[in-house]
Amino acid sequence: MLTLGLSAACAPAGDPAPAGSASGRSSTTAGTAGTGAPGPGATAPTTPPAPGTAGRAPGPDDLAAARRDVAKLPLERLAAQLVVPRQAGSARDAAARLRDVGYGGVAVFREDLPAGAAAVPAARSANAAFARATTASGRSWPPFVSVDQEGGPVTRIDAPLTRFPALMALGAAGDPELARAVGVASGAELVGLGFTVVMAPSADVTTGPDDPTIGVRSAGSDPAAVGRLSTALALGYLEAGVLPTLKHFPGHGSVTADTHVGTARQDASRATLLRRDLAPFRAGIEAGVPAVMTAHIVLTAVDRDRPATLSPAVLDGLLRRDLGFRGLVVTDALEMGAVAQRFGADRAAVLAVGAGADVLLMPADPRAAVSALVAATRDGTLTRARLEESAARMVAALRVAAAPASPQDRAPGSHADVAARLAAASVVQLSGRCGARLVGRSVRVTGGRADDRAAFTAAARRAGLGVGSGTHVALLDGGAYRAGEGEGGAGGDGDAGRSGAGVVVALDVPYGLAGGAAGAARLATFGRTPATFDALVAVLTGRAPARGRLPVAVGARALGSGCEGAS
Repeated sequence: MLTLGLSAACAPAGDPAPAGSASGRSSTTAGTAGTGAPGPGATAPTTPPAPGTAGRAPGPDDLAAARRDVAKLPLERLAAQLVVPRQAGSARDAAARLRDVGYGGVAVFREDLPAGAAAVPAARSANAAFARATTASGRSWPPFVSVDQEGGPVTRIDAPLTRFPALMALGAAGDPELARAVGVASGAELVGLGFTVVMAPSADVTTGPDDPTIGVRSAGSDPAAVGRLSTALALGYLEAGVLPTLKHFPGHGSVTADTHVGTARQDASRATLLRRDLAPFRAGIEAGVPAVMTAHIVLTAVDRDRPATLSPAVLDGLLRRDLGFRGLVVTDALEMGAVAQRFGADRAAVLAVGAGADVLLMPADPRAAVSALVAATRDGTLTRARLEESAARMVAALRVAAAPASPQDRAPGSHADVAARLAAASVVQLSGRCGARLVGRSVRVTGGRADDRAAFTAAARRAGLGVGSGTHVALLDGGAYRAGEGEGGAGGDGDAGRSGAGVVVALDVPYGLAGGAAGAARLATFGRTPATFDALVAVLTGRAPARGRLPVAVGARALGSGCEGAS
């Protein structure tokens, strides 16, 4: 078994320290990796879930029942059960494919739904149709109906669902119980629309500005904190009745290329992987998180050729044998460039199942993937037993997740109180007098996007501030990942409108706060939701303290920096 040791080191809050050092509430660095012996002063790498949050992974009885059911499927239907394509068109057509081909489910994206509030009834209707189609095909289990609803830049359905910021906001708040509450809240609203799977949370440890793919989607750069928060969030989703997928194994936050557009290699040593990238996944596995999503990165310390999704050494070896994971392995989208460009839909499907994957998410050609699995089973490359094993894991995980731990309010937008708690706990202040009023009686806002300025203006007016003149508040847009654009995909207007500002606010990753004019108050919010802007204005007017701490280093400001006395 792989072993990890994590040790703690603290520095005074707000004191500059070398980049990569730790301070504040969740300050841990690697101890002695790979030996089972913690470093000096080490703390346990995982924290037991709070009462009521522990997830239940499928047990032997669940798996046995699922095996009996999937064993009845004809080979073509068994192969199709492992494939989850994009909706790609009308819900009616997608439901017909579920019924007629026997796909395991549907991956739903923003473009599959109408804009605005109409997305809610449309999603509810479509997901009900997917469930009916699955039943009509003779299957007695829920369909794998998934959505990427991480929060922040990866949010497929906005208002009227409660809007949450990116996971890095939870990193700034540093509270696993709050993370669990966010998972319960977001998960319950998704269940209310008929979703059975949420493609979240990220357990990636970001390495900072050189991370083009994960960024603000990560809880931060401290492996132990990322493990605590991503695990708590995942168990909150499960508590609400939706299946979470801890992603992107074996860790994408330290890779400097984007797997959406091509090959990405992780050249870190095994020791580095153990103490950094793999630590959060180990925490989740030990806590009972039932599903893990793979990344398409080439892990050179384990397999120098195949991406992790297609590598037996990574999936059957590192994940299942070494880390002891017995749950459901879901691939990242197989249509992504790192897989599709090199392997094609048919070969990738066979290699992924052969490597240990269970759910084949979004192949470039779903029918070709099914045909390839059937052919590989008939020629002996794969066995029917191997397909049944994966199908049984999928069915058992869906059934167990569909039984929530406790009743939850599933109405869209019913968890504004949780969003407000997170917003109030996550604003980080790096300069300016803590607790003091940072703006005058009126403000002038520049930078960001038009909707950011409008949201800030609305929050300012709700707080009684005048808008259009007065203290110059510059919003920094840039750093929020836009999938598929590769390096430089952060976009945004960066420093636009920043000159002469009295207050500078980073809305995404906080790295832009490393520079700037002396004397300006610098704050980070890690999001741009209505609750976020209300919390920001409360800090600017001195009505509330900035309680968050940096979950990553920013220039000379160490991880854990923030206002003195923040908690």
